[in-house]
Amino acid sequence: MKKALEELLSPLGPPVAIFGAGVSGRAVKELLERLGANPVVYDEQGIEGACQVFNQKHARCHSLVVYSPGFHPHHPWLRLARSSYCLCMSELDLASFYFQGEVIAVTGTNGKTTLTEFLAEALKQLGREAHAVGNNGWPLSSLAGAPDTRSQLAVCEVSSFQAETLRHFRCHALLWTNFQEDHLDRHPTMDRYFAAKWNLVNRLGKGKALFVAGESVATAALRFGLSVPSYTSIVPEESEFPWPMPDGSAFAAGPQVPNLRLARQFWKLKGLPEDILQNCAECFPSRKHRLNKVCEIDGVSFWNDSKATNFAAAQAALESFAGPVHWIGGGWNGGGALQSFAHQMASKVKAAYLIGDTAQALAREFDLASATATIFNSLKDAVTEAVRTARRGDTILFSPGFSSFGMFNNFIHRGNCFDKTVLDLKKIHTGS
Repeated sequence: MKKALEELLSPLGPPVAIFGAGVSGRAVKELLERLGANPVVYDEQGIEGACQVFNQKHARCHSLVVYSPGFHPHHPWLRLARSSYCLCMSELDLASFYFQGEVIAVTGTNGKTTLTEFLAEALKQLGREAHAVGNNGWPLSSLAGAPDTRSQLAVCEVSSFQAETLRHFRCHALLWTNFQEDHLDRHPTMDRYFAAKWNLVNRLGKGKALFVAGESVATAALRFGLSVPSYTSIVPEESEFPWPMPDGSAFAAGPQVPNLRLARQFWKLKGLPEDILQNCAECFPSRKHRLNKVCEIDGVSFWNDSKATNFAAAQAALESFAGPVHWIGGGWNGGGALQSFAHQMASKVKAAYLIGDTAQALAREFDLASATATIFNSLKDAVTEAVRTARRGDTILFSPGFSSFGMFNNFIHRGNCFDKTVLDLKKIHTGS
């Protein structure tokens, strides 16, 4: 296959089409240029330097199309390209042909970014030339194409969007954190969502492959009639851990502890020194917008968990607190059992402050559960009311449980807005 691909990438051949001008698309363009190919970028958003239209005339000009994860497998452009006999390949598939080093894939509904970055950092402390790549914002294509990548190691975060169409990508190990309800706007059923991720199991290389998975993954595989490979190591998803984590570590908070369990099991299976992993875990900082404590005002603590874009993440964050919690949540619903989620949250929070497209539906469910919930037009208004209502010893938790789409650019923008609102209120309160 690689020989045929290299013929398609010949400088004398037709230009290569790239679908998507985002981070992945830009990395693919740079890789293709390093390989001597002639890329042409297409993007529906009208981004500068990209063609906004792809039609039959354009399709006839290309033999190879490389597409970004955001493109649905049945996107009209991809259907048109295939009907015109173009070879269509994802960014990860293309990169895998030109990255010669070891690949450790990380997936899961929640926790995969933290686990990816942590494993890469721990491996660096062992002296390995390790990189965190993939769905975390640095595509594998960014590493591929260098003269010699054999000594490098890629810890690659893979989303279900990336995994579902993989055909050529290979990994030496797979860590699958958990499986919960998510992305049902892209994958119409839970079994389809699971199948998208399960494709990574099929991508494990031959020989001494490692597959480390959380209990919920094994449970889902059984439910959907799939058998985990004999070499699979299932890790119990318990809250306790033998290493006490200091404040400030990403693993001091409950939701991240199962991820550390997976990392430890992988580490043991590889026969690596455990003290290195423990030292790295103790020093590995909590990332912004992932259940961070922002500050305290009059004995009320404020926690930012803007990264929580699905039900399971918000529920896990809530379980981290023993005292009364004022929950700020809502956003754009990508599908899922909203009624069940709302009733579970209603049974555990002192009050809810709801924003975004889901606010009205959530408020109705809270009302049916005889729980307190109020709708707000903005995050700032929700925070301001929560501050007015909360009492000393209470927690104000911003863990949306939904996508930021429609109100914010992304979860980072959303989290920054929460931080700014809280810190501005603190300044007013302290008079500084």
